[in-house]
Amino acid sequence: MQTNLFKDSYYNELLYELFKAYFDARRNKRNTINALTFERNFEEEIFNLYHEINERIYKPRPSICFIVNYPVKREIFAADFRDRIVHHYLYNCLSPIFETLFINDSYSCRKGKGTHYGIKRIDHFIRSCSSNYKKNCYILKLDIRSYFMSMNRTILFEKLALILKNKYKKYGIDLTLMLYLIKETIFNDPKENCIVKGKRSDWFGLPRDKSLFFAKKNCGLPIGNLTSQLFSNIYLNDFDHFVKRDLKIQYYGRFVDDFVLLHRDKDYLISLVPVIRDYLKNYLKLELHPNKIYLQHFSKGVKYLGVIIKPYRKYISNRTKGNFYNKIKEYNNLIDMRTPDPDTLKQFQACMNSYLGMLKHFSTYNLRKKMLSHNISSKCWKYTYLSGRFPSFKLNT
Repeated sequence: MQTNLFKDSYYNELLYELFKAYFDARRNKRNTINALTFERNFEEEIFNLYHEINERIYKPRPSICFIVNYPVKREIFAADFRDRIVHHYLYNCLSPIFETLFINDSYSCRKGKGTHYGIKRIDHFIRSCSSNYKKNCYILKLDIRSYFMSMNRTILFEKLALILKNKYKKYGIDLTLMLYLIKETIFNDPKENCIVKGKRSDWFGLPRDKSLFFAKKNCGLPIGNLTSQLFSNIYLNDFDHFVKRDLKIQYYGRFVDDFVLLHRDKDYLISLVPVIRDYLKNYLKLELHPNKIYLQHFSKGVKYLGVIIKPYRKYISNRTKGNFYNKIKEYNNLIDMRTPDPDTLKQFQACMNSYLGMLKHFSTYNLRKKMLSHNISSKCWKYTYLSGRFPSFKLNT
């Protein structure tokens, strides 16, 4: 009701969209200090943000930098909450445009096309390319070295600007406003005045090419921002079409920087490696990871998106099992130490159901039984219970 009131009153479209982006941004983020501070006077804060954007004086605020260790060790730059609102605004405006340009088989940061969809598609590709496992089919899996740290910001901005100049009238977009916000977001240096959380030792073991602190000049986007995920798809969109159109690869899928090509001719796939390497280097200033080139007959299987796909069956990878166990252990410790607050319980519920939702698509009954019966602390069951044919966590009321 509140958003409709804003839309029907004297507020213009930009202000309405900023309120909408605010409600999107605060979803699952309401317990962070930034979000709580903003929410105290959120209407005034949004009006201030609106005027800054309208007057072209908006500048992103310092980010919070920290290290996460799961599922792999990564450096995260978390944007200030008001900047996340701008990110959601940009995503809401840009996503409908680029959805019409993306190939069907890019699986990251797209509604209805997540990891499970990607797994189903690669499984379908193997069946189709091998004529239901009756003919030879080979799988080439490639990876880009330090993708997020290597994206060239100028190339990215030029790609966005070119497409928007051709599409803005059709989608009713204020071109100058959109390019202004995109430029402020892409060329903002998150390292500048950032607030570092944690100890210096947290960075031990993180390769230099995985850190923005060591990225090349004018390169790198912060992992964790919604815009970075969208921009990562846009940056490789021309490459996707090159593989499908110019290289004539019918069976191709990509999740961020991890992509798979299938073909019946092994030698043809081998011949594509230097072609792909040159394209990435010459047009996108990216490097194909030399140690992550996988070429195998389909009967040997392929590990993709946390699953090992083999003929007639799919397995959960050991890393996914380990991540599930580590998350259970993390929440056990939190709940054992103190009485959990409602936000912690909701996070626990969402995390567990996310893993269970993925596992139920595979032959994992014994794994789920072991995880739920033997690993979850007895204290957790004071606040939750399992319900449904494929059990999911519910919170006690």
